[in-house]
Amino acid sequence: MVNRFKLLRTPKIIFGEGQAHSLPGIFKSPDRHLLIITGSGSHRENVEISNVLSALVESGYNLSFESIANEPSPADIDEITARHRESSPEIVVAIGGGSAIDAGKAVSAMLTVEGSVKDYLEGVGTKMHSGKKKFFVAVPTTSGTGSEATSNAVISETGINGFKRSLRHEKFVPDVALVDPLLTVSCPGNITASSGMDAFTQLVESYLSVKSGPITDALALDGIAKIKFGLARAVNNGKDIEARSAMAYAALLSGITLANAGLGLVHGFASSIGGFFDIPHGVVCGTMMSVVNRYNIEKLLLQHEISSTHSKYAMLGKIFSGRNDLDLKGYMKFTADYLDNLTEKLGLKRIGEYGIDENDLEHIASVTDHKSNPVIFEKSELVEMLSKRL
Repeated sequence: MVNRFKLLRTPKIIFGEGQAHSLPGIFKSPDRHLLIITGSGSHRENVEISNVLSALVESGYNLSFESIANEPSPADIDEITARHRESSPEIVVAIGGGSAIDAGKAVSAMLTVEGSVKDYLEGVGTKMHSGKKKFFVAVPTTSGTGSEATSNAVISETGINGFKRSLRHEKFVPDVALVDPLLTVSCPGNITASSGMDAFTQLVESYLSVKSGPITDALALDGIAKIKFGLARAVNNGKDIEARSAMAYAALLSGITLANAGLGLVHGFASSIGGFFDIPHGVVCGTMMSVVNRYNIEKLLLQHEISSTHSKYAMLGKIFSGRNDLDLKGYMKFTADYLDNLTEKLGLKRIGEYGIDENDLEHIASVTDHKSNPVIFEKSELVEMLSKRL
């Protein structure tokens, strides 16, 4: 029997080496003015991107540029929108990591309405967006957030009253996700590691989520296998195109699965920490992944009744170990050990390196949501987890 499920819309997906060069032929609008939003300096440092932009100019497009150096804030989105509201380009293209794509997604939506993006953020604003946006193309240059396949843009405001919230509407899904692994080849090893762990976390958490379904489970397992194959290889050798392709594909799948199944405690921590401190999203996800999953597994092992979550963790253990000779508990323990070892192997940074200390942990834990996590924890346990990665 197949249980009930729903699947949200996905973008038109164009995937493969060299596919970025098809960008000039994607647009149907007669408008020749494109707003290009990139990461800080990414189009100048990446030869593949420069070639694509040159091809757009040669095809007769007029390009306006904006760049995002960090995760976009409400001020960033409002300022970019204001600069382009009068010219109002019909097409927005985001080329970069998750921050650039989230910024492009938000700008494409805010060009159609009045007011600040803050007015429309979940849990912050009071207005409902109509869902109308400019034609939007997402071209990722990192393999991490999966934002090229999601319907939300994450907007952050850092500080004591900070937040990390989403501008969300089902119609905000990019019209086209153009995923070319060649664009990720120049991504530095440390960013490859943190962004890759973000995708890994999204796949694992959506697979384990209480809202998971048969399609998201299948996609998540496929992506997790690609992460096992490609993550360490891509970190160690950025020019390994097989590894880069595996990671680009896994990140894309992670966007689809998280949009439909939700996420767990690791991303709960990323949301609360990211609102208070200037720390990259992928760093939080990467550094907290092993400890959160170990706590999940240890609490599950104390239960007498075997649940679907036990079986799912065992399935992960089979993928990670490549073995067929362990029992259910053996596979679950292997999963916890595998994630611990991967954390050390990748040299993932600790949250304490970003100004977080023991005095902050209670406050972080008190605002951390993990309702879709398969295991529920007390605040004291959340503090324990955080302290292990200070």
